[in-house]
Amino acid sequence: MPSKPPAQPPARAGVREWTALAILGIPAVLVMMNMTVLYLALPTLSRDLDPSGPQLLWITDIYGFMVAGALITWGTLGDRLGHRRILLSGAVIFTAASVFAACSTSAGMLIAARAIQGLAAASLAPASLSIIRHMFLDTRQRTLAITIWMMSFMGGGALGPLVGGVLLQSFWWGSVFLLTVPTMVLLLVAGPFLMPEFRSAKSGPLDLISVVMSLLTPLAIVYGIKNLAAHGPDPTSLAAIAAGLLIGVAFVRRQRRRANPLLDVSLFRIPAFAVSAVGMIVVGMLLFGTSLLTSQYLQLVLGFPPMTAGLWQLPTAISGTVVALLVSSLASRFPPAVLMSAGALFACLGPISLTQADRSPVFIVLGSVLLFAGLTPFMALGTGLVVGSAPPERAGAASAVSETGGELGGALGIAVLGSIATAVYGGHLAGHMPDGVPAGLAGRAGETLPAALEAARQLPGALGERLAEAARDAFTHSVHVHALILLPLLLGLALVTLTLARKPRKDARQSEAPEQAGQGGAAAHVPVGE
Repeated sequence: MPSKPPAQPPARAGVREWTALAILGIPAVLVMMNMTVLYLALPTLSRDLDPSGPQLLWITDIYGFMVAGALITWGTLGDRLGHRRILLSGAVIFTAASVFAACSTSAGMLIAARAIQGLAAASLAPASLSIIRHMFLDTRQRTLAITIWMMSFMGGGALGPLVGGVLLQSFWWGSVFLLTVPTMVLLLVAGPFLMPEFRSAKSGPLDLISVVMSLLTPLAIVYGIKNLAAHGPDPTSLAAIAAGLLIGVAFVRRQRRRANPLLDVSLFRIPAFAVSAVGMIVVGMLLFGTSLLTSQYLQLVLGFPPMTAGLWQLPTAISGTVVALLVSSLASRFPPAVLMSAGALFACLGPISLTQADRSPVFIVLGSVLLFAGLTPFMALGTGLVVGSAPPERAGAASAVSETGGELGGALGIAVLGSIATAVYGGHLAGHMPDGVPAGLAGRAGETLPAALEAARQLPGALGERLAEAARDAFTHSVHVHALILLPLLLGLALVTLTLARKPRKDARQSEAPEQAGQGGAAAHVPVGE
C-alpha cells in the first residue's frame, strides 16, 4: 500500500504580504490613536464647547463603546461579504466622520461625530486581522505578523497624546481628527492591489436583532453607571443597568439557539479563548482608564502645555515597544500564559508608583510605564491565543471578539474607572471646598477638574487660587484611589491567566488544531478576487 506523500508546508509570505501588513498598520494606529488623542485636547475643548461632566465623559468614551458594540457585527459581515470590502468601506466612513468631528460646534455634535467614527472604526480591526490570517499561512510568520500588528495598536494608543500635543501647540483642537485623512487615502489606494479578498463559504443571513442587542447591552449598562456616578443610586440609573444586563442575557441565549450566530458563544468553552478574551477586557480597562487620568494630571494638575505633556508620555510608548519585541523572542521558549501572568504581576508595580503621585511627573510617568510594560505581553500574545483557538471559518468573528475585548475594556475603563475617579474627586473636593465659593460655582467645580479651574478663574485672586489648589489635590487623591483599585484586578488577572499553563496537554492540542486548519484557509474561505 503506497504511503501518503508528506504534507506540503504552508506557503511563506513574500514582499507583497509584508508590504500589505505595513499598510494594515495604518488603521490599527488610527483606531487606538482616536481613543487617546482627545485626552490632551480636553482642556481647550472644554473651554470652546463647554460640555457638562457627563458630556465630557461621553465625548471621550462614546467612540470606544460604539467600536465595542459593532465589532462583532462587522467581523461577521466580513465573513459574509469579504474582509477587504469591509475594511475599505469602513475607511471611507471613518475619514468622513473625522472631518465631521473636526468641524463640530457643540458638545452634542462632537459626541455624534465620535459615535459615527466608532461605528466605522469597528470595521477596521477585525477585517485587518482576518486579512493577516489569510496572507500569512506559515505559523511562525503569522505569529510575528500579529505581534507587529498589535504593536501598531499599542503605538497608536501611546502616540495619540504625543501627536495631539504637537498639533495643539499650533492648531485648534479639531486638528487632531484631520490627521486621519491623508493616512486613510494611502490605505484606500494601496489596499485593493496588495490585499486578498476572502469570505466564508458557510455564512448565513445576518441577524439584525442580535446586532441591535449587541449595541444596546454595553450602552445601557454604561449609561446607568455614568448616571450612578453623577447622581447616586436613582431609578433611572438602576433601570438602565438592569435593562443592559437583561438584554445581554437574552443576547447570549439567542446566540446559543441560532445555527449562524452573530457571536459563537461556544468558543468560550475553549480555555485559551475564554481567558484571553475576558483578560483583554480587563487589560483595556486598566490601560485606558489610567491613560485618561495621567493625561489630565500632566496638563491640569502639573500645568504642562500639551506638547510637554505628550513628551512625558513618550516613555510609555517606548517601553511597550521594547517589551513587545522581547516577548516575541521569548514566546518560542515559554508558554504564552506564563509570560502573560508574569507581566500582570510585574504591572502591579505601576499602581504602587501611582499611589506616590505628589505634584511631580516622576511617579505618575513611572507608574504608567510599569503598568503598560507589564500588560504588553497580554496584548501581544492574547490576540494570537484567541484567533488561534477559533475555527478558520469563524476567523472574522473570533478576531472581532479579541478586538471587542480590548475596545470594550478601554471604553469600560474610561466609563467605569473614569466615573469612579470623578465621584472620588467630587467627594473629596466637597469636603475641602474653600470658604466663600458661591454654591453655583462650587457645584460646577465638583463635576470635573477643567470645570473647577474655569470656576477658579471667575473668583477673586486668593480665593480662586485656593479653589484651584483644592481641585488639584482632589484630582491627585482620585489618582491614588484609582491605583488601589488596579492592584486586586492585576493580581486576579495574573492568577487566572496562570491556570492556562496548568491545563492538560490535550487542551493545548485542541486550541492548536484550528490554527493548523487555518493554514489551509482557502478551503474554508472563498477567494473572491484580488
